[in-house]
Parts: sequence; C-alpha cells; structure tokens
Amino acid sequence: MNIVFAISEVEDLVKTGGLADVGKALPLALREAGEDVVLFMPYYKAIADEYKLADACSQQTLFAESKVYHYNIKQLSWNDLTIYFIDHPEYFNRDGLYSSQYEAYTDNAERFSFFSGAVLHAIQALGLQPDIIHCHDWHTAMLPFLLVHEQSGYFASTKTVFTIHNAAFQGVHKLADIPYLRHHPAILPHVHGGYINMLQSGIQFATKITTVSPNYAEELLTDLGSHGLHDRLMLRKDDLSGILNGCDYGQWNPQDDDFLPENYSAETLHLKKESKVALQKASNLPQQPDVPIIGMVCRLTEQKGFSYLVPILDDLLQHNLQVIIVGTGDPGVCMDLDEFAQQHPTQFSFINGFSIQHAHLVEAGADFFLMPSQFEPCGLNQMYSLAYGTIPIVRSVGGLKDTVVDCAQNPETSTGFVFDAPSPEALLNCIRRALLFYHEHPSRFRQMQVRGMKTRFTWGAAAAKYAALYRSMLP
Repeated sequence: MNIVFAISEVEDLVKTGGLADVGKALPLALREAGEDVVLFMPYYKAIADEYKLADACSQQTLFAESKVYHYNIKQLSWNDLTIYFIDHPEYFNRDGLYSSQYEAYTDNAERFSFFSGAVLHAIQALGLQPDIIHCHDWHTAMLPFLLVHEQSGYFASTKTVFTIHNAAFQGVHKLADIPYLRHHPAILPHVHGGYINMLQSGIQFATKITTVSPNYAEELLTDLGSHGLHDRLMLRKDDLSGILNGCDYGQWNPQDDDFLPENYSAETLHLKKESKVALQKASNLPQQPDVPIIGMVCRLTEQKGFSYLVPILDDLLQHNLQVIIVGTGDPGVCMDLDEFAQQHPTQFSFINGFSIQHAHLVEAGADFFLMPSQFEPCGLNQMYSLAYGTIPIVRSVGGLKDTVVDCAQNPETSTGFVFDAPSPEALLNCIRRALLFYHEHPSRFRQMQVRGMKTRFTWGAAAAKYAALYRSMLP
C-alpha cells in the first residue's frame, strides 16, 4: 500500500510530546512490514537549522479566496523513509512549534489549515498516488474535509484515517482568523457561533477514526472522556477503533541503556540497586537502597493528576519513603512541589526541568512509577517502567487500564497497582497498598518486576493492526 502520513512532529526531528513518538515509530514499523510510507510535516525553524535540504520540485503556489501562498517542498531521506517538508517561512520559521514560551501562537488554526491543504497540493505536485492518508490530531484534522471537497478528482480512490491522540486538544478557533478556510464554499455548515472545531471536522470527514488504546476508544464515546465530542463520535462509532501504541525498546531497555551506571535484566535484577543509588545521588537525597522510591516524570499539568497528588503529600511523607518528580509546566504546580522539596529535603526531590538522563535514571532507579492521570489516552511511561522492573501505580483510565494489571485483580498476572476513583483519598490508599506489598512480600514484588520486564507492547503489533485497517478500506 502507498501510505502518506500527515503529522506535525516526529521524534528525533522535533518533539513536544507522545505524538512525535508515534510519528517516528509507526511509519518505521509499517515500512519494516513492507508498506510504502512517506511523511509530510512542516519545515520548522529547528529542522531548517539542522538540515539544509534541497527542494523536491519547483516552488508551488496555493490559492485561497483571500490569500496566495507560495511554498517550497523540501525532501529528506531519513531512516529509510522519505520525509517531505512544507516550507512556508511566514508560518513555520519560528522558535516554537505551536507556542512561544507558554503562549500559543494566535494563528495556529491558519498555520495548520494551510499545512493540511499544502499536503494535498504537494502530493499532486510530486505525482504521488496514496491509497491512504493518515492524519494525526487537530493539526491535520482539516485534511479529510479538504480532501472530500477537492474538485480535481485526483483523490477519488484515496481513503483517510484520522487518529485522535488526545481529545482534550480540539483546535477550536474563529473562522474569521483562518484566511485559508474562511471563504471555502463548503465550510459554513461546520461553523458554530463563528467558531470551527477542527478535531470535530476530522471526526466527521475521515474514512476511519482511530485512537491510541482500546480503552480510550470506549472513553471517547462518553461525554466526560471525549471532552464534549461524544455525540459526534457516537455517530461514527462503527468507524472508530482503538489501537494500542507500542514502546520503543531500542531507546528504553535496561540491558543496554547508556544512562545507567550498571545495566541489568530480569535475570540480573539485583543490579537495579546501582541505578537506585545513582538516582538518589543525582536527586540530592540520602543514599538509602532499602527505602522505597516513588518516581514521576511528566509535564506538570492538571491532566497528570496533580490535583490528586498535592493534597496527600503531607500524609504520604509520613511514611519511610522518597519521592522524586521531574518535569516542567504549570507554575502553580511547580511552586507547590518546590515548597514540599524545601520542607522535606531528605524525602522529596523536585527537578524543575527535563533531562533525558534523569528521566532514564528515574525509570531504572525508582521502585514505583506514579501516573495518577485524570485521563491518559495511551501513556508511554508505564510501558518504560515495566521494561525497567519499576512497578507502575496508575489510575484506571485510557491506555493505563490496557497495560497495567492490578495486584488485587489477578495476583498471578499482576504488573502494578491501579485505582479507579478520581480523588486524593483513592490515590493515597493505592500507594499505601503498594508500599505494604513492597515491605511484606519482597519475593512476590520481585516476581511482579520480572513479569513487567517480560511484558512487551511492540510497534510491530500496532503496525499490523493499522495495516489491516488500511486494507479493510480499500477495494
């Protein structure tokens, strides 16, 4: 099959979150399975600074009713894949992908509506004949709409897949602020109160809709889980499926992780203590290998469950344990965590920032990894944690529910600790249950670690499911 990925970020090129992981790993897995995959993404400043790329063809011109867009198509051969970049400096030659500091660019809807249209235009300019165009999140959500209303007939046999990575981000903007779309002859029925919801458009016009875990697909059919889009998704429920993301075990493997002081495996799990001591040292905590560590690496946002965690920290730190949190984000959360770190310097460490080395050390050196998320479409850190023999403590939402088996649910197959209720009390009870298990059942704790390390969520399995979905759409 000829598959085009339209996506706004790809790991190793530019990244702000898990979308980039998918942008790299899934095309590579599909390519490994024998499919013909090319990618389209914006030619951001960070990429232009890193790669001086040649044009794939002559300069292109794209017309909207109120504006003329001149752009170039850059080409990069990367990991046995071809990536085409839409080069329009006015929109993409900026320091950030979507924002400056924490302020979103006011023209994001225009930038990515143009990008969606330019991908379709560039496909024709390059003479590509895609069977499938796979679009991702609100940044490319207008592409299925534009394809359905494309007049040339070039895409008559092309189908679209639209993947929702996080329904909380919907791309709701005033149509008046989107020159590329505001005079489109078919746009007005999709405008409400002067606003257009780009994610909603992708849901309506894509041939098939996917999301990043089976449980999140079920949650999207509820009002709370879909962030208000459940009515639209219920209309398309027969075309909606959840395919679990994979884990990049090439980057996250304790057997050959260069960031660790000592590599280890399920057979040499005792060597994990070397990483624990290194983590305590790097986090300025007392080096006590027998004290349980709860680690957390994430964006400091409400989604990640800090409204459950912060209220229980005083109670939690009454126990003989250490807590290490690494991340950046909400200034209010940062202030709370800083305060706790100052009050409890021997038990609580907060690293306000992100370093890949510290992230790897937390995954390897902690005994438990905490993810008390309000919602979590898939989640990757719980997969990394399992691979490193670090027991996840998670809330039963989205992909966390699909990947972590609670100790009480099935002791023979359990890989972690899971709680349901969205409350600080439920989180505290779950953590206490995990600590009790750690202290009273060390051999069973070790067995749980080994089970986690032998669990695999591969991109090959995900790619096979996507390929089957693609084929089901073709004649």
